[in-house]
Amino acid sequence: MDDHKLRVFCTVAECRSFSKASEIIHLTQPAVSLQIQAIEEAYETKLFERTAGAVTLTPSGVRLYDHAKNILALYATAEKEIGEMTGLVKGNLSLGASSTIGNYLLPSVLVDFRKKYPKIKVNLLIANTRRILDHLDAGEIDMGLVEGEVHKQKLVREPLFPDELVLVMSPDHPWASRRNISVAELLKEPIIFREEGSGTRQMIEKHLAEHGITSNKLKTPLVLGSTEAIKQAVIHGLGLSIMSAWAVRKEVKAGTLKTTTFKDVVMTREFSLIRPKRAFPSHASTEFLEFLKIYPFDEKV
Repeated sequence: MDDHKLRVFCTVAECRSFSKASEIIHLTQPAVSLQIQAIEEAYETKLFERTAGAVTLTPSGVRLYDHAKNILALYATAEKEIGEMTGLVKGNLSLGASSTIGNYLLPSVLVDFRKKYPKIKVNLLIANTRRILDHLDAGEIDMGLVEGEVHKQKLVREPLFPDELVLVMSPDHPWASRRNISVAELLKEPIIFREEGSGTRQMIEKHLAEHGITSNKLKTPLVLGSTEAIKQAVIHGLGLSIMSAWAVRKEVKAGTLKTTTFKDVVMTREFSLIRPKRAFPSHASTEFLEFLKIYPFDEKV
């Protein structure tokens, strides 16, 4: 379907910037300008007022934008309904996921999703929550799956399911047999953290701050950029860490790590799906979201 020009037009209207729109839709700025010029010539009217500081819609542009959004929504609906009738769902899906979700939850999801929809090509980027937000802003991914808090007005956030953060240690540690500990006891032990920008670290610091403990009060011999590196450090007795229960399920079953909880705080957070408000979701994106919402994680992961 020839909806490309309308998508370019809507992206410029929503970004209020030709340069920002060019980044999102992966076209050069001159190419974006040519697409807009072609629409303006077709309607014989200006659609944008260009000033030094901003790009705004003219009255004609406002009217076209309203219709364009409806037209693009109808294209998406048609694609979905015809795909359901023919049983054929195809397309590309670009996902971003923060480390815990991308490494420990999504692999089984994507294997099962591809079995059901073999004609959908999936690209997955794994990074910390901050970088996923940057890639989403730049239009490089269709949606992100993150842990931690997200406060961005241009994004739609949909909670998926809760995650518990637990204290992780070597089986040889003196606390390995304890059912729970108090948060204040963390001051006595070396704690290994993820890097700044990690959704896990963000949530840990929030919970600790509620009990008067800031990260600079803790002994932090190591700050590591991956969950796997932290697990190895903990296994070798270099310190304790606070991690997602999902991330250590295999090690706990194998007996190479032990976990316990806190007696004075329950460290929980939501795994969330985030996507731009401006997006016109493809059939592939819609099917993946529905698949994700009903996926039996406890049985499969």
